[in-house]
Amino acid sequence: DVFYLHSRLLERATHLRPEHGGGSLSALPIIETEAQNLSAYIPTNLISITDGQIVLSPELARKGILPAVDVGESVSRVGGKTQLPAYRAIAAELRLAYSQFEELENFARFGTRLDEATRQTIERGRRVREVLKQRQYQPLPVAEQIAVLLAVTEGVFDSIPLEQMAVAEQAVRAQAVTHCPGIGARITSGSPLSDAERDTLLAAARAAMVNLRPDADTQSLLPLGKS
Repeated sequence: DVFYLHSRLLERATHLRPEHGGGSLSALPIIETEAQNLSAYIPTNLISITDGQIVLSPELARKGILPAVDVGESVSRVGGKTQLPAYRAIAAELRLAYSQFEELENFARFGTRLDEATRQTIERGRRVREVLKQRQYQPLPVAEQIAVLLAVTEGVFDSIPLEQMAVAEQAVRAQAVTHCPGIGARITSGSPLSDAERDTLLAAARAAMVNLRPDADTQSLLPLGKS
């Protein structure tokens, strides 16, 4: 039985007691779906016995959206328990808002006349998608991620053209590193993001937009805080 075999494999993931050397082993089962069908026998078996799944979409990859994570289909049963408090505060509604944006964007392709609120939702969603893109082997420090996510959720990037989003994102990251190092250290240590710190990060992000050159050369810029 496939379910029995999967269970035996995943039971090899464990947490070792100190007398056995300590440490832990994590299992990351990877499968390829047929026609992106998650309801097939093997995908449903794995989903039922793991703590969540990251679903990668070929359609997103073809659009150049990398990592090509399908937000609507990806789930974590651990959730915010393993996240820093600042992540939970900033991204609590981001997943739902992004899923709604994807639905609205698909709907808008039919040429339907949209009201102003819907157009604003779509435009902000496109900017969220831009900041979620990440180049290979270029992880971002936590504090810089928080600054960028806060900026995009609060509409700081709303007036920035999509082709300038890479420049705008880097400007916010640079501003956070230069002007808010204390906040970054507290975020990384696990402290909650206070209202005052939130306002300070937002002010820094808005200041970065004031100094943003519309004709900036995106190809010549290197990521900040590379680790």
